[in-house]
Amino acid sequence: MLNYAFLFLIVALIAAVLGFGVIAGTAATIAKILFLIFLILFIASLILGKRR
Repeated sequence: MLNYAFLFLIVALIAAVLGFGVIAGTAATIAKILFLIFLILFIASLILGKRR
């Protein structure tokens, strides 16, 4: 999932350089959402992993 976040981040950066504002904004938003989901799952796995 982190790979997808980085992929959308790269797409957003390339689109921003080329001047595609809507595509860059959408890709950046998707990258942020995927990164937050990854971060929440990572923290949950750390917490649940220490209980066992």
